[in-house]
Amino acid sequence: MIKGKVENIKDKIDGNELDLSLSNLTEVPVKDLAAFPKATVLDLSCNNLTVLNPEFCSLTHLIKIDLSKNQLVCLPDEIGQLSSLQHLDLYNNKLKKLPVGFSQLKSLKWLDLKDNPLEPALAKAAGDCLDEKQCKQCASRVLQHMKLLQEEAEKDQECRLLKARELEKKKEAKQREKEAREKEAQKKKKAEEKERKRKEYQAQMATSAAQEQQKKKKEKKKNAAQNQGKKTASECVPKAKWSICSLFFSLLLKLLLLLIVGVASVIAVCQLTDLRKEAFCVPVNVHFEETVRWAQGLDVVQQVIQKISDL
Repeated sequence: MIKGKVENIKDKIDGNELDLSLSNLTEVPVKDLAAFPKATVLDLSCNNLTVLNPEFCSLTHLIKIDLSKNQLVCLPDEIGQLSSLQHLDLYNNKLKKLPVGFSQLKSLKWLDLKDNPLEPALAKAAGDCLDEKQCKQCASRVLQHMKLLQEEAEKDQECRLLKARELEKKKEAKQREKEAREKEAQKKKKAEEKERKRKEYQAQMATSAAQEQQKKKKEKKKNAAQNQGKKTASECVPKAKWSICSLFFSLLLKLLLLLIVGVASVIAVCQLTDLRKEAFCVPVNVHFEETVRWAQGLDVVQQVIQKISDL
């Protein structure tokens, strides 16, 4: 027989008892056993079982199970599903502790845990189990002990859940604080950025205003210079005209004086020198004499001559 393979399993059934002891089993043939729900008493003693698969706990029709003299080191956590189990023999295995779900075997009336390396608290609760009475007491005390362990486990689990929830709440609170700080930092950054842009805008406006004012000053100076230039030009035009007129009259006067001096010189030459008899002086002398006679006929000239004579 290898790994729970049992030949002619039906032949091993006697009434409601199924005897698979001394079958060299290393694994319980759960599927084969499930086919015979009327076999409520199962003998698996004296095999090489080290563990029971969780599927074994689906055999809820079992009332009595003998697993003595195997190599079991643990029982499945689902052992509590065997709700009909009343008698359980675990004598001479390698069990140190029982699963918390063991406390759910509410129908259990008989239990043998002798010759197992049990933990001290569990061994104390189990007792000796040397007779029927002690084995019944063992079942009662172990169930009570496992219920206490279950309650403690539930309390521990509840504490762990509370701690986990508290940690989660603290984590969420820290996350909210972090998000709030980040939001505040972002808000502050936006405010600083807005303030920076506002200052830049004000600086640009101030620069533009200064440039505009400077431009206006330059235009004002330019206009003033142009007006001054126009005024100076307008003032210089009469002066220039007056200067030209003065120059013209001065030149005309000089020419007139030169002409008079020339005429006087010619008359003097023609009147006082030996050249008066020359042909070009004859008309000059004639005109001079006529002019003198004309001038002597003027009252003004006679008065002037009189005054000169009086002197």
